[in-house]
Amino acid sequence: MLLTIAAIWGLAFVFQKTAMEHIGPYTFLALRAAIAAVILAPIAHFWEEAGRADQPTPGFWLIACAGGLSFFIGGILQQIGLVTATVTNTGFLTGLYVVITPLLMWLVLSRPPAFLVWVAVALAFVGTWFLGGGTVGGFSSGDWLVVASSFFWATHMLVIEHSGRHARPIGFTAIQFAVVALISGVLAIALEKISLDLLIDAAPEIAYVGILSSALTFTLLAIALRHTPAAEATIIVSTETVFAAIAGVILLGEQLLWIGWIGAALMFSATLIVQLAPKRPAGAA
Repeated sequence: MLLTIAAIWGLAFVFQKTAMEHIGPYTFLALRAAIAAVILAPIAHFWEEAGRADQPTPGFWLIACAGGLSFFIGGILQQIGLVTATVTNTGFLTGLYVVITPLLMWLVLSRPPAFLVWVAVALAFVGTWFLGGGTVGGFSSGDWLVVASSFFWATHMLVIEHSGRHARPIGFTAIQFAVVALISGVLAIALEKISLDLLIDAAPEIAYVGILSSALTFTLLAIALRHTPAAEATIIVSTETVFAAIAGVILLGEQLLWIGWIGAALMFSATLIVQLAPKRPAGAA
């Protein structure tokens, strides 16, 4: 299941990019999220709510809305970035959230990262530099937007972790996507041109990302995490960056210089190191 999720997410970067040839990023994000919310809402009701006497614990709706807000910011930055960023770069730069997450946990939750995390940070920094061709000028404006999105994906991970105590992962995800659809929809109407012809042209991309990359994968993830430790799951899912690179080369004919591949390897190594680093016990200084 986890490897399937990684493959679907990696390939999704291709569809996210090609969709921008027909519709704007806000419209795409709104439709993606709306489809996912509509599919997940009944699943959440029958799987998590039917037959349960207990009501959602206090703060459930608030944390779900917070998840939607962080997902929206990360998603729209990534989507706008894909207009000029390659699928290969987007995949690896988005993967920075795995390295950023433990640093945010340190700043927000006062959980100092293990020594290996700092090693991963150094590798990620050098890897990012190499991915840009060994110069800051090697990155497009889209690449920098994707880098910015990784901070919000890391924030989203903290929100997801906090939502676990509510024991309603599918309901949380459905509400999250509903919030994303609402915010994106309002901005799409205000800022972008929307026509039926353009929506039809982008229908395959919207369907893939909305149904498979959003609704299906988050449902599979909820099931898989019942049988696989989160640390191991994250290692497997992080291979989405590899699938994104392969998809970019095969489907879009993207090319990456040798220094870029070295950078990508360093960034992927940093991702693995973070997940393999020993976890500090709760409350440890």
